[in-house]
Amino acid sequence: MSLQVGDKAPNFTLFSSDKEKVTLSDFAGKNVLIHFFPLAFTGVCTAQLCHARDNMAVYNNSNAVVLGISIDSPFVLAKFKEEQNLQFQLLSDFNKEAITAFGVKYDVFPAFELQGVAKRAAFVVDKEGVIRYAEITATPGDLPNFTAIHEVLAQLG
Repeated sequence: MSLQVGDKAPNFTLFSSDKEKVTLSDFAGKNVLIHFFPLAFTGVCTAQLCHARDNMAVYNNSNAVVLGISIDSPFVLAKFKEEQNLQFQLLSDFNKEAITAFGVKYDVFPAFELQGVAKRAAFVVDKEGVIRYAEITATPGDLPNFTAIHEVLAQLG
């Protein structure tokens, strides 16, 4: 079951593309935008994360940290981050702990019948760790509603 607005965000610790452990609770006192995405180096995933890259001023003005999470290894994510010039952390959920906790794990991904890939989703977690925006897209080809995300972040400031 996926998480809803008003739920406490589950804490997680994942390795970043910089090969360092990152824990969600480390960002207490800041808003956090979490972008779950199926796989690095794919068209829609690239569009999703590049949109975040191109709107960092919006997130900075909202005292928000951006995190991208997929099941890719830290090494794949490091190359993806470098090629796309992403200024935020990409986290490897190789063991599928965060995608399971947030309820965004495909049993079987529609393309290639891959098991355990992250659904495309976006969550805004406020400064107290409460989910204030939750969206899981209908299909992996759909992008999150960036306008709605920006509005929620503007309200949270």
